[in-house]
Amino acid sequence: MKNVHNTHMSAEMRQLHGAVLDIVAVMNRPQHDGKMVEAAGIKLDRALFPLLVLVERLGPIALGELADRVGRDHTTISRQAAKLEALGLIQRQASRDDRRVRAAVITDAGRQMTDRIDAAREAIMRRTLTGWSGEEVAALVTLTRRYADAMLEQSARLADPQD
Repeated sequence: MKNVHNTHMSAEMRQLHGAVLDIVAVMNRPQHDGKMVEAAGIKLDRALFPLLVLVERLGPIALGELADRVGRDHTTISRQAAKLEALGLIQRQASRDDRRVRAAVITDAGRQMTDRIDAAREAIMRRTLTGWSGEEVAALVTLTRRYADAMLEQSARLADPQD
């Protein structure tokens, strides 16, 4: 009986992994960012779009961490951050924790832009979830956050050499 249960769980984990891969694939498509920028009615290079959103959500954020989160090298992120700064959407400053580290923070103009992006994202998400009950949406939100938190915790443990 134990082997049957383990096989079932393995199939569930495979399905979960497949679902996560599908979500990441859709979200990483450049066309997705382009559509979001268009829906928000803003003018922004789609390569800068995810960086602006991450700075707003996570800032102040070190440019190195930003590079890790988007899977690009530090020099590319530094150049792109300079473009966002020139547009008045972010500011780069010394990190509070380590003055040698440059961190990005959102400006008022950047926040106004991400507010428009958020409104467009919500409209798209609501269309995607058409037909879902309020309880189903609430469960999705709760369980997705719980899963993301568990993944972040596991990632931190794996990165800590003392574990």
